[in-house]
Amino acid sequence: MNENNVIEASAATVEEAVEKGLAEIGAAREDVNIEVLDEGKRNLFRFASRQARVRLTLREPGSVPARPEKPAQERPITVVKPEIEQSTVPTSEMVSGYEEQQAIVAETTLEILKNMGISAVVNTRLQMVEESETPVVYVNIEGADLSFLIGRKSETLNALQHITGLIASRRFGDWIPIQLDVQNYRARRVVELQKLARRIADQVASTDRKQCLEPMPANERRIIHMELRDNPRVYSESTGEEPNRKVCVHPRK
Repeated sequence: MNENNVIEASAATVEEAVEKGLAEIGAAREDVNIEVLDEGKRNLFRFASRQARVRLTLREPGSVPARPEKPAQERPITVVKPEIEQSTVPTSEMVSGYEEQQAIVAETTLEILKNMGISAVVNTRLQMVEESETPVVYVNIEGADLSFLIGRKSETLNALQHITGLIASRRFGDWIPIQLDVQNYRARRVVELQKLARRIADQVASTDRKQCLEPMPANERRIIHMELRDNPRVYSESTGEEPNRKVCVHPRK
């Protein structure tokens, strides 16, 4: 194996290290073997005390089935912006009515980050989501090297979102639904999960055998279900108990 086909990458989380390595080696995830050398060590809401390390080995040609340029019934991949879950645009009257909520959420987020010793920029906006008439306050945190705020499987980010929502809602005197993001990570994650769903659907349809994905949080399982709900070849369902609940994809008979 040529040394150019093997690369090691380090980052705050294993997932971030894999993404970094894939970018450096210029390959897709299914074209490499991934070996986790060190899962790293971190404290909740603090910087990683030891970074995660992975080794990516490019597979030899012919070791995996060649990917068709245009898989059957696969929709073109669309670059998704942070408004990925947006179904309608909030009206100016609605935005005006929620200005206080946005201000409280932004102030709360900045205060929490300050107490954590983090310098960052916080942007907020209203965002309509599917199956809801109430807008969500979308909060995006921008700054240098903030990947540690995401954590393994978004655990840190989800915890930070929960705490921010509780504090902001208490200050406002009523519940404020929020979605917290770091450098648009959630938007990128949605694109990755949509691609995964389509790839698994192709495999299930071609082999006529079900496949189960690794355990995911509820919001990520929902993305898989939404992506496959109109697929005529397969259907998906969630199985198992939290925190090991996962999505299984079945061929349609």
